[in-house]
Formats: sequence, structure tokens, C-alpha cells
Amino acid sequence: MAIDERNRLQLAEALKRALGDEEGITLMELLPPVGWADVATKHDLLALESRIDARFEIVDARFEALELRLDARLEKGFRQIVVTMMSLFITGFLAVVLAGAVAVAAPCMRITRM
Repeated sequence: MAIDERNRLQLAEALKRALGDEEGITLMELLPPVGWADVATKHDLLALESRIDARFEIVDARFEALELRLDARLEKGFRQIVVTMMSLFITGFLAVVLAGAVAVAAPCMRITRM
């Protein structure tokens, strides 16, 4: 039998007549506002907790995988930057050495041609 609001009001009125207004209202307030089939049990809550825990484990695993991918990309990018900077430093150093060698060799080359 489905309990609707009309049934609840009839019960409240019967309780008020049998127990008195205040006691009848108090007893009605102790009942759930819906049918007992709609009330969660401890077993329902434990099952829900298990499902929530399983979902959080999945989310944690996804975040961990994301973190590993980001770490790998950052490390790869950092290595590329280091290689590029070292190449530029070496190229710059070689250019300075070559310019110095040309500067030193240029006066010597003029003397030998004369």
C-alpha cells in the first residue's frame, strides 16, 4: 500500500485524538516524511560508500597518470631547452674564438704578402 499525504494526515489526526495534540505531533515528527521503502539503510549507505570509494580510486589513478605524463613532457621540454642553450653557447664560443683567430691572423697575413 502506497502512503500518500492524505493517509499521513489521517494518521496524524487519529494520533492527536488518541494521544493528545502535542504527543500526536511529536510521534508524527519521528516518522520519515516518505515511505519506509525510501529510507536508506546502513547496508545501503555501506554499498554507496563502496561505490564512491571505487570511483575515487579511478579518479586518483587518472590524476596519477596525468601527473606522470606532465612530468615526462616537462622533462622532455627541459632537455630540449638545455640542448638548445648548450648549442647556442658552443656556437657563440666558437664564433668568438674564430673571430679572435681571424683578428690575430689578419695582421700576419698582410706582413707575409708584402
